[in-house]
Amino acid sequence: MPTQRRARSRTFEEVLAQIEHRIATMGLTVGDRLPGERQLAEQLQVSRSSVREALRVLETLGVLSSQVGRGPDAGAVLTSHPTTPLTDLLRLNLGLATLTEQEIIATRLMIEQWSAAHHSTAASLRTMGEALAAMDTAAAPEEFVDQDIAFHVALVDAAGNRLNSAIMRALRNALRQYAVEAVTRLGHTRDLQADHRRIYEAIAAGDTTASVTAVTQHLARAYPSTAIG
Repeated sequence: MPTQRRARSRTFEEVLAQIEHRIATMGLTVGDRLPGERQLAEQLQVSRSSVREALRVLETLGVLSSQVGRGPDAGAVLTSHPTTPLTDLLRLNLGLATLTEQEIIATRLMIEQWSAAHHSTAASLRTMGEALAAMDTAAAPEEFVDQDIAFHVALVDAAGNRLNSAIMRALRNALRQYAVEAVTRLGHTRDLQADHRRIYEAIAAGDTTASVTAVTQHLARAYPSTAIG
């Protein structure tokens, strides 16, 4: 097993690879249950948050179905073989280091515009609303950006396209870097929050045209150098 210092520095992408390996070596088939979140964290010597993030990605890809329970009922259930989608996702994450800000923001814009034009769910609106409220009380750019990303991931999740959701989650680490720089450059979050409220209200009202326009204007404000419009 890696040292504890190495374990702390692991990204959730590495945890995904470890979970994939365990699924294969344990001989799990569809319908079998993985160990619980705490047990996996102990076995892999990583934080529970890293395990939780990896499991969330696998659920988005349709590899796992989350289950709430304790004892023998704890742990997610395997719903499909993970090799192909997980390998593709890991390859995407590894490739992100070579992408430019222009490429990342352009991809984000396409995904969010498409997502804004599709139906939302009550659960996704609730998540967006919670992130919106948390941004109001954020004390630092990094804290604001974490909730900002949660807001936009929920927007994409709402459209129900699992591949788009997986790509947004894969982009998340790169997006965070650029988002923190954008907030720092603006010097305040007032205008960004006004944008978020316009996006939220348009989606809640089912106004797809206004939703797409609001998303486009928001990203153009946050990243003016990428020539969004």
